[in-house]
Amino acid sequence: MVNLKAVKCPTDELSYTNCVYGSPTDFTQDIQYVEVFTAPNTSFVFKLATHPEIQKGALGFNYTGRKWGDISVNQNLDVKPFYFSPTATAQCLSTMTLEADYFLKKHANAAETFDSDKMAQQFHFQFTNYPFTVGQEIAFNYIDVEKEREKVLLLKVVSLEAADMTAIKAGQDAKTIKTRMGRCLGDTLIIFNKKEGSPLNLVGKAKGKEARVSIINPNWDFGKMGIGGLDTEFNAIFRRAFASRVFPPEVVEQLGCKHVKGILLFGPPGTGKTLMARQIGKMLNAREPKIVNGPQILDKYVGESEANVRRLFAEAEEEEKRLGPNSGLHIIILDEMDAICKARGSTGGNTGVHDTVVNQLLAKIDGVDQLNNILIIGMTNRRDMIDEALLRPGRLEVQMEIGLPNEHGRVQILKIHTNKMYEFDKIAPDVDIKELGALTKNFSGAELEGLVRAAQSTAMNRLIKAASKVEVDPEAMKKLRIERGDFLHALENDIKPAFGTAGEALDNFLRRGIINWGHPVAGILEDGGLLSQQARSTETSGLVSVLLEGPPNAGKTALAAMLAKNSDFPFVKVCSPEDMVGFTEQAKCMMIRKVFDDAYRSSLSCILVDNIERLLDYGPIGPRYSNLTLQALLVLLKKQPPLGRKLLILCTTSRKQVLEDMEMLSGFTAVLHVPNLNKPEHLLAVLEESHIFNPKQLQMIAKKVHGQRVFIGIRKLLALVDLVRQTDEESRVRKFLTKMEEEGCLGETGIN
Repeated sequence: MVNLKAVKCPTDELSYTNCVYGSPTDFTQDIQYVEVFTAPNTSFVFKLATHPEIQKGALGFNYTGRKWGDISVNQNLDVKPFYFSPTATAQCLSTMTLEADYFLKKHANAAETFDSDKMAQQFHFQFTNYPFTVGQEIAFNYIDVEKEREKVLLLKVVSLEAADMTAIKAGQDAKTIKTRMGRCLGDTLIIFNKKEGSPLNLVGKAKGKEARVSIINPNWDFGKMGIGGLDTEFNAIFRRAFASRVFPPEVVEQLGCKHVKGILLFGPPGTGKTLMARQIGKMLNAREPKIVNGPQILDKYVGESEANVRRLFAEAEEEEKRLGPNSGLHIIILDEMDAICKARGSTGGNTGVHDTVVNQLLAKIDGVDQLNNILIIGMTNRRDMIDEALLRPGRLEVQMEIGLPNEHGRVQILKIHTNKMYEFDKIAPDVDIKELGALTKNFSGAELEGLVRAAQSTAMNRLIKAASKVEVDPEAMKKLRIERGDFLHALENDIKPAFGTAGEALDNFLRRGIINWGHPVAGILEDGGLLSQQARSTETSGLVSVLLEGPPNAGKTALAAMLAKNSDFPFVKVCSPEDMVGFTEQAKCMMIRKVFDDAYRSSLSCILVDNIERLLDYGPIGPRYSNLTLQALLVLLKKQPPLGRKLLILCTTSRKQVLEDMEMLSGFTAVLHVPNLNKPEHLLAVLEESHIFNPKQLQMIAKKVHGQRVFIGIRKLLALVDLVRQTDEESRVRKFLTKMEEEGCLGETGIN
């Protein structure tokens, strides 16, 4: 053992060899390794080389060697030769695991990759027969000939495994054991791991399995998501958008798979789009999601809207440059996306603000400088308004319709919103959630929540004493129970679904009810019922359109309303000219289109289009009509609803010939004729139903109309009955018959 003074390496090039350099006068050629003692019971083994510039009594160390051994320059050290025994246990290394990082941080570049297989080859070339100890740091000069680059990496020995020579001597199968120090051989397996937080990007088979943070938050409970009725949609989103992020990066790399960058959630208002986006943000173990409403992007100053888009991606862009594939996931949630992502060229004016915002968004998601560490979740009620370029694969490629919940989904949602009431025993035993789920057809999630709130307010109102002062019953806490009646009251009076039955309009059409005055009415109701069943049937195309035609005042609208009501479809909407008075042609087309679009969102829908000729602005003088509205109706009457949806269209007209000239009749599945009353027995059936005449008066009228032809519409007849009702009982028959003759509804000719 000799005492030597620590000095620096003679040249920088020699620092990369990771040897210690001694004087030729201190060491003979047969000494390959030395053991350096820095303190009692503390020693380090180095590869030894001699160099003429090292003076006698000195030993040269590079920077990493001095740092690892905690050696200072000019420190006196005890040094002695070290010899590896070929038969010694745990000295011949079988596997080395190294942690890699840039030696100088200023040279870090996350965009460049390092082939770990080539690194292992060079490591063997430079360091075979070198001794290594766990915790040792090494300067590794990596030269990539193909890419013409040279980088100095800092390697740290993480773990060593050596061959168990004892087992080999005993003739047993070769085994490996963990060891603190050993010698690297030509066949030692070299594994490189990236240092945690390092931007170093390793590829190749020699790369170790990195400790990976799961993309799914470990504390996340899928059972407590609070998303009712969207199990299928959430599973589909998870499969498309997150399954690839759950697998280890090396598996994804082997598949050549790219992660999904964007999701578009679309559907009617109140169906849970924003809730699902919020829950996805919580579920993922990623950066805090950025939630932005579409209109917030827009700015009155030139260029600021585009700058706002760039700011959304700035943080992800900076981290992508710094860490490359190791960057965390950045989530951007864009609500009301149609406000900023309209189809380019569709907006009026000459500013083109929306177009440039869309262009900027496209460039950031999947442009030349695309980002791989982002997930954009867009939400809109109007998918048709979104620019098509955003919807292609590579951008918002996962497009999921969040529709109205089915009965099972409604039960789930109601359970979520009544969970607290059940927990604290504030709901009566007579409340059946499954019954409420069946009663709330076409309710959205938001409307179901509103229903629960309305029932709660009804129950609370029972315990409020409204005297001179508003007071609450002192026993309110104990007495308060939400009962079945509270929910039914809320259903009847407070909450009506936006996509539900147009009950008021239908009730208005059926104010006088349907009087079955003869076979024609019964036949229409029977045929209409069969056509409704045809629309509902799973074997059919899903579209049934029916035209009820007949003379004015024949009761076509009332019969159509009755057919719509009897169909028991959860979605029934009325498209009537009276709702579009003063509308321009474009506005009228948009209104009609909206009714049909809303109908496509329900599984079973019925649309009542009343008085088509008035809707088309038809006038007999001229004649003139709106060709734009006509073409829109022709297209929509023949358009098949989406797969799995059923649509029944009921139309009424008093101008069958006009519709035939317009080539509309071919667009209907069936045409039902609604006639006027044309027989005395028809007339008497209506009068008997009206209860305005006594039996003797009815006999007088029957005698008078016997043998004569009757021709009058049911609506006109009921108006005449209402007029006669205002007279005294003795003169009613005379007045009725007189009016019938004056109106031309009674006589031999039967001309109206």
